[in-house]
Order: sequence, then C-alpha cells, then structure tokens
Amino acid sequence: IGIIGPSGSGKTYTALRLARGLVGATGRILVVDSERGSASLYADMPECAGAFDVIELDSYSPEVYTEAIKLAEREGYGAVVVDSLSHAWMGKDGALELVDRASARGKGNLFAAWRDVTPLHQRMIDAIVSARCHVIATMRSKVEWVLEQHNGKTVPRKIGMQPVQRDGMEYEFTLVGDMDDGHNFCVTKSRIA
Repeated sequence: IGIIGPSGSGKTYTALRLARGLVGATGRILVVDSERGSASLYADMPECAGAFDVIELDSYSPEVYTEAIKLAEREGYGAVVVDSLSHAWMGKDGALELVDRASARGKGNLFAAWRDVTPLHQRMIDAIVSARCHVIATMRSKVEWVLEQHNGKTVPRKIGMQPVQRDGMEYEFTLVGDMDDGHNFCVTKSRIA
C-alpha cells in the first residue's frame, strides 16, 4: 500500500491503523522510521497500532530500506510500515544524493551515476513488492503544476500531487491512496478485487 500526502495529512497514523487491521490484534508490526521518531508518537494509541517495533534510520540509502524489509521477513513481522519512502529518494544517502556523489567521482557523468544507483533503487522496489508480509509505505507529496494560456495570459494550473519518489513509483503498489489536509484518504489506484 502506498500512502501519498502533504506533511500533517495523517499518513503515519493511517499507515499504522491499516497495519494493525491487516495483521490483527496480536500481529507484529515493524516501523522503518525516517521521520525522526514520528511513528513512536502513536505508540500509546490502541486504536492506532498498539505495540509495534521501530527502526529509526539515520541513513536513507535504498539499501538500508531493502535490508529493513528483509529483516522484517526473517523475524516474522506481519506488516512493515515504511515512514517515509520519500527519504530513500531525496534524503541523506538517498538515490539523488548517491547519484550526485557518483557523478562527482565520474567527472560529471550522470549516465554512469544512474547506472550505479538505479539497481540499488530497483532492489528496494523488488523487496517491497515481493515481501512475504504487508508493506505500507508513506510518501510525501509535492504539487504538480502546468502552465496554460487563458485569455492571452500564461497562468499556472494545479494538476495534482506527485509523490517525492522516482517517477511512476505509485505504479509499483497494489493499492495507492492520496491524503489531503483534511485527513481524507482517497484511493487513486487499486488492483484489489
């Protein structure tokens, strides 16, 4: 499940509630937290998740996320909440930073840099979609705009929200929902029968 929304829209809370619903009252939940402990703020809310374990990340390399998901599988967790997957793209040691470093080593060769980083990111995606447990990933959103001509003037028009993640990332999930500032969850993609 992918949950996309702006800061404060309720992504973490919703992810924890979904995880608890999926694994039941006694199922184990692991939170992979890149949000500086934000999930732990809900630890005492039984309607949210009750007990869950947390790994607080200090490096957001796609490899770190991959290893956390594999650890959850090995340890028998029923659900993993990745809060937030956006940092694996644009955070300390995230894909964009890794590309910048590789490009600097390769004298500005971005093609070669992406050749090195794309497999790391793809392994993370593969770990998410092939996990033997539920994976719920939150992603921060950014507003997407287009410029249009209207009465002879160029004006911006908001066309939606894009996750802060690689283009097309939302297609990797079975269910995707957008959250808004009113804490509403709107399913935007579902492959659930």
